[in-house]
Amino acid sequence: MPKSREWHLVARPQGWPTADDFALVEAEVPEPGPGQILVRNLHLSVDPYMRGRMNDVKSYAPPYALGEPMQGGAVGRVVASGTDAVPVGAHVLHGLGWREYALVDAAHTVVVDPELAPLSAYLGVLGMTGLTAYAGLLRSAEFAAGETVFVSGAAGAVGSQVGQIARLKGAARVIGSAGSDEKAALLTEEYGFDVAFNYKKAPVAEQLKAAAPDGIDVYFDNVGGDHLEAAIGALRLHGRAALCGAIAQYNDTEPAPGPRNLTSLIGKRITLRGLLVADHQDLQPEFVREVGGWLREGKLRYRETVVTGIERNLDAFLGLLRGDNTGKMIVSLPE
Repeated sequence: MPKSREWHLVARPQGWPTADDFALVEAEVPEPGPGQILVRNLHLSVDPYMRGRMNDVKSYAPPYALGEPMQGGAVGRVVASGTDAVPVGAHVLHGLGWREYALVDAAHTVVVDPELAPLSAYLGVLGMTGLTAYAGLLRSAEFAAGETVFVSGAAGAVGSQVGQIARLKGAARVIGSAGSDEKAALLTEEYGFDVAFNYKKAPVAEQLKAAAPDGIDVYFDNVGGDHLEAAIGALRLHGRAALCGAIAQYNDTEPAPGPRNLTSLIGKRITLRGLLVADHQDLQPEFVREVGGWLREGKLRYRETVVTGIERNLDAFLGLLRGDNTGKMIVSLPE
């Protein structure tokens, strides 16, 4: 059996993670036992939530253990199997990324079809990020046709899909923020947003007011901070916000000040609702059917930023935190 390389967390980051907090380690490749499969990972996901799992704090997901392989979404090919249910040669989606080979309980995998979509799509547009966008907009934010939607971090994997779903579901107006002029142009020219702005060029509240002078009905939050405060100010009566992430604050060493306008929630009867995709797995069949149809018809588009090689997994993650990606950040592992 070949050796496998895997990333370990060796120290808990203080503020921004650095290379000293991680180690790329060589490990033996085990044989699968009954009910297990050995997967040669082909594509790995890096996601903002992983930064939270590097802290030793109580959260919705347990922290990464020091000196152990990290975890994350991955898709790969089965190279050895201890069960007839998932044979050698099948392609599966599972949760043991950050490594070249993964020994997984077959019951904890999902077989995917590379003929229906590129394998990497099962980590993004047809995977966790896609379902996050779908469930967050339609269920958490209770979006209805004819409403005005604002999406922060809109050029990312989740945000770009939120805006397109809103458009396809009949939004009156879709507004997005991004971190560069190039990304803002992508939102309007490729993804069909009505308006997009570069949040680094002027205060968010000022640019949102210009984009939506009559206010917004729905806000999908991937950023937090000044974006959330601006959105609260712009939300109309009975407005709703789905709080998916706060990447602007993930590496802060001091607690961030809360939005200064929370009292406006009372008079405007605004709803802020936290969003975890794990709560919405029941939507998976509907999501795959509807989004898969849009993809086949060319109505929904997506981008991936691909980094090649297990040795660059950490670079990809740190780049994600900096906003270097457009769409889903993927690490591909050539066989």
